[in-house]
Amino acid sequence: MYSNLRKDSVASTGSYLPAPATHRGCMSAAMKRYRYLRRFFKFSQMDFEFAFWQMTYLFSAPQKVYRNFHYRKETKSQFARDDPAFLVLLSLWLFVSSLGFTLILSLNFWEFLKFFLYLVFVDCIFFGFCIASLFWFITNKYLIKPSHKGQDVEWGYAFDVHLNAFFPSFAISHVIQLFFYNALISHDWFLARLFGNLLWCVAFTYYVYITFLGYSCLPILQKTQVLLSPLILLGLMLIVSIAAGWNWSSSVMDFYHYRVL
Repeated sequence: MYSNLRKDSVASTGSYLPAPATHRGCMSAAMKRYRYLRRFFKFSQMDFEFAFWQMTYLFSAPQKVYRNFHYRKETKSQFARDDPAFLVLLSLWLFVSSLGFTLILSLNFWEFLKFFLYLVFVDCIFFGFCIASLFWFITNKYLIKPSHKGQDVEWGYAFDVHLNAFFPSFAISHVIQLFFYNALISHDWFLARLFGNLLWCVAFTYYVYITFLGYSCLPILQKTQVLLSPLILLGLMLIVSIAAGWNWSSSVMDFYHYRVL
């Protein structure tokens, strides 16, 4: 039996080593989703240390995070994460920030719970599904290189790009902001409006830039610079909002307070 396996290995790869992951049969999208969701109930199999490493480097060197996605493609034949540890840790951060907003907005327990569920399932996951589907369609429809026709961007990878971009933008707009909201941002001052709007502008810039990095690193795509175009609109909105006296942070706080009532 062992000799038969050796012969099969030699015939398929030209050596006695097992065939690399990129030459094995690829799993279907349904099977990938099943394996990913099944691991939600197996915390012992989640690599939280590595997920925390990714979160750290999304601030300082996001290119390193995407190099790891290439390594996963070589070893597991898919770009998308097969471990939900990143999403679980992100949900934990959303829980912590929800506690901070509870204090700022003076919410009771049920309002806090409603706020947290909105933040996880609507702001992060639902809009993430929508944004990932949009970028998945755009990249596969318009940005695939002619020499790579027949290949496509995985939807799961598009959702991972959203999660990667969401974390630092969320940390700036929903965590850092809390330390300055009552002391500065909530006041009707020009400096308060400028600082608050700049925080949101930096948060959105992080989201756009890390999204751009996620797709520009794929060798099958071209002209990914177009994904940076929302930064032009963002800059114009920042100038107009400051000139018009519109405080983005106050508007967001009013919206958050309204939807949990």
